[in-house]
Amino acid sequence: MPLSNHPATSFTARCRTALACLGLSLTLLSPTLRAQTPPPVKAVASFSILGDLVRQVGGERVAVEVLVGAGSDAHVFQPTPAQARLVGQAQIVFSNGLGFEGWMSRLLNTASYQGRHVVVSHGIQPIHNEEDQEQPVEGRHKHGHDEADPHAWQNVTNTILYVRNIAKGLCQADAGACDSYQKNAATYIGKLRTLDAEIRASWASIPAPLRKVITSHDAFGYYAQAYGVKFLAPQGVNTDSEASAKGVATLVRQIRKEQIKALFVESISDPRLIAQIGRETGVRPAGALYSDSLSDASGPAATYVTMMRANTTALTQAIRGH
Repeated sequence: MPLSNHPATSFTARCRTALACLGLSLTLLSPTLRAQTPPPVKAVASFSILGDLVRQVGGERVAVEVLVGAGSDAHVFQPTPAQARLVGQAQIVFSNGLGFEGWMSRLLNTASYQGRHVVVSHGIQPIHNEEDQEQPVEGRHKHGHDEADPHAWQNVTNTILYVRNIAKGLCQADAGACDSYQKNAATYIGKLRTLDAEIRASWASIPAPLRKVITSHDAFGYYAQAYGVKFLAPQGVNTDSEASAKGVATLVRQIRKEQIKALFVESISDPRLIAQIGRETGVRPAGALYSDSLSDASGPAATYVTMMRANTTALTQAIRGH
């Protein structure tokens, strides 16, 4: 039998022809398939911590740009024209609210923004000036009667509500991927519940009278309320507020009297004031805490979860004297 008429050879030739036709068909169809895949949703988050939360919920379906990047201070942020253009092109903008981004409404107006604006703290029970934990430091920055502490993410339970608000906003902006957003949110909320339990367990062995910490500015009120820690700060909730000499002197006396061991500067704050307090009290600053910003990708607080873990570890070790 001639080789070309051999059944196996004939079968192989037919397979090759079929595969070639299949490849050609896929090549012709691929532009159509690509056209059916929608582009990612253009989202803008006001600061780095919020940007991480949006990425956790949005996954690959959402392209997130952050206005106030890692290591920067949202309290003193000034948007650039390029950032205004970025906002103007976004489909959805996420902000913290509670007065944290005092520049946001002006930025949205400047950008002529027409998309969806999600305030992720919606539904949070804010801590107001009159509801703050007792702070014996005289002369410290005071807020107006209705001014809220904006740092609600320092309580993990609040962050769970942030995540739900993010998922709801993304579902409204991109209904076709809503199931994916809800699934991502549910998975991440599970991780946040585990994180909350870890933080509570870390503090459980430390007696309440020893849970006292000095920080640069008053950004940990929600953490204090949730986890039973007392924070004292020479500055108020805004890093651009000035600490008075009288307030600092009172704080120094209190550190000496109560033998407070945990003294921290925040990653976005000027370390000189905490260094001065350390010199006057003999308490060595224990390092940096992350309050309003993540670290860069190589740092210890590159995500919200690692930030909360790093802060809790630093705080508890300092109080224990490790």
